[in-house]
Amino acid sequence: MANILLEIVASTVDDCLAAESGGADRIELCAAISTGGLTPSLGTLVEAKERGSLPLMAMVRPRAGGFCYSEGDFAAMQRDAEFLLEHGAEGVVFGILHSDGTVDTTRCGTMLELAGGRQTVFHRAFDVVPDAFRALEELIDLGFTRLLTSGQQKTALEGSNLIRRLIDRARERIEVLSGSGIREHNVRELIDATGCTQVHMTAFSAHVDPSAAASPLHFGSIPGSTPPAYEHVDRETVQRMKETLDAIVQKAE
Repeated sequence: MANILLEIVASTVDDCLAAESGGADRIELCAAISTGGLTPSLGTLVEAKERGSLPLMAMVRPRAGGFCYSEGDFAAMQRDAEFLLEHGAEGVVFGILHSDGTVDTTRCGTMLELAGGRQTVFHRAFDVVPDAFRALEELIDLGFTRLLTSGQQKTALEGSNLIRRLIDRARERIEVLSGSGIREHNVRELIDATGCTQVHMTAFSAHVDPSAAASPLHFGSIPGSTPPAYEHVDRETVQRMKETLDAIVQKAE
């Protein structure tokens, strides 16, 4: 079995460094993780590139709630993608749909042209399309590098049957990256069920910023946690997952 690539979601410079020190192979950089991820700041990207060495895939998503965008949204996406790529992102992560949930091939094509041969990932907007196999062929025809999917289910393990079928149908014409709900205890089952060679994972733990701990005011926090907690990539969680993936590969050889 080939190596299994580990992609970690990060939203800060410290997240990127923790992911790299834990053994991650690639980073998806985004802001506002609780919304499913939005476009990160240029400052975060630039500092992460200067301090680390992993490939950074930058999210381009202007708002939460869905993937059918106004003209203003789409104009902002194009500018964000240009800036992120100019400042060192190895690629961009995006997904654009029509109001009926089908892939907006025209706008996606514009974004791919803008990427100029850099990596492009169609994110989990795919998980709401009405016809997964039609959408897969459209993404292949457009020239996307990679598809991130949970198999149109809440977790990748629940969607493992569709992920397997997508990988088989793709025939290496596009990479298929499994994501959502992947942890050490279930990754082996997922790999056995799908044959995937890439996994996408959040590896956060709660950290507390003491500066606002004594205040009754609320400035944003992890849902269900005592304010002012925030999510931070946990190096040990990344390391354990990487060791688990390496052990799966070694056992298969």
